[in-house]
Amino acid sequence: MRITDVETFIVGNPWKNWLFIRLRTDEGVYGIAEATLNAFAKTVEACIHELRSQFIGLDPFQPELISQRMFRDVYSDGGQIHKNAVAAVEIACWDIIGKSLNVPIYKLMGGQVNRRVRAYANGWYRGPRTPESFHAKAKEVVRRGYTALKFDPFGSAYQIMDPSDEALSIDIVAAVRDAVGPKADVLVEGHCRFSASTALKIARRIEKYNPTWFEEPTPHHKIDAIVEVALHSPVPIATGESFHTKYEFAELLKHDVIHILQPEPLNCGGLFATRQICDMVDAHYGVVAPHSAQGPVCSACCIQIAACAPNFFIQEFFDEFNVEWERRLVTSPISVKDGYIDIPDHPGLGVDLNLDEIRRHPYHPGHFLPLFKDGWEMRESTAQ
Repeated sequence: MRITDVETFIVGNPWKNWLFIRLRTDEGVYGIAEATLNAFAKTVEACIHELRSQFIGLDPFQPELISQRMFRDVYSDGGQIHKNAVAAVEIACWDIIGKSLNVPIYKLMGGQVNRRVRAYANGWYRGPRTPESFHAKAKEVVRRGYTALKFDPFGSAYQIMDPSDEALSIDIVAAVRDAVGPKADVLVEGHCRFSASTALKIARRIEKYNPTWFEEPTPHHKIDAIVEVALHSPVPIATGESFHTKYEFAELLKHDVIHILQPEPLNCGGLFATRQICDMVDAHYGVVAPHSAQGPVCSACCIQIAACAPNFFIQEFFDEFNVEWERRLVTSPISVKDGYIDIPDHPGLGVDLNLDEIRRHPYHPGHFLPLFKDGWEMRESTAQ
């Protein structure tokens, strides 16, 4: 079997364009994948096509060889853009392998250890940045059966916060905890906003609301900053979604201060690389909570990891809170029932693209999430 072509499709989700691919072979079997990266849909798409000489004509049963050709052999490191392109082809190869062998991908990566995994809701707080809005929407999340939810209460903050904005953020955390009660997991998102000193100040203020974690409180580029926060924070720190190599995870893990890691299969270059990272984390007695703030194919990718990683903790889930037509983009979309996801047993990724629905939602350059702009919580297009 040989790879003969790659097709790319961009879907105009209002707050982030989603990028999907279809990898074709000479035997008629094809694989799909996702390569969504906020404001870079067209850029990652171009990267996939520019690197086509590194995978066209190769055997899709050699995903590691293809990944090395696409990343190592071109020498220059294109960061998250580069790794999302690599991931798209690598994941599509695994989809082809699974379909050809009539097994889900997780059976090819150690086998199934989890038959049902807990999910946490994200994207649920679309609306005004007020304690009242967050409180009402958090109650609705719990009503749907979720036992965990994540949110960013910090508005457009960057590095520091003025006293009134900080107070509002803490009031929002308090409102969410009040809404969901003492038994639900409250996960506070930092979106790489703060200096180490500000992050620690906030961590101490939110401690009394017993958050399960404080996520990416400082920018991911500077590992010693997040280590400093983790050493002194009374709240567990989670991070890893922005890393694009296993070497970054290795650098962080050697400090043994953060034990909730959030690898994303798209940023990390694919499923096998993510599975390896899960083992690295396990060697440090850590757990993984795969990041998934993209489209429905990324959700299917993360479930493959959740099924086979013995140190899996909890799965992020946006799909239920996205545009209503998202579920029509793929066959057999991942779904949550009573706060849990039952692991599907379909071959490969277990989903396929609905091209008719995809074509109804074209790309727009204004579809991205401006996290440092007031009102981003509305998750509306920036298009004028």
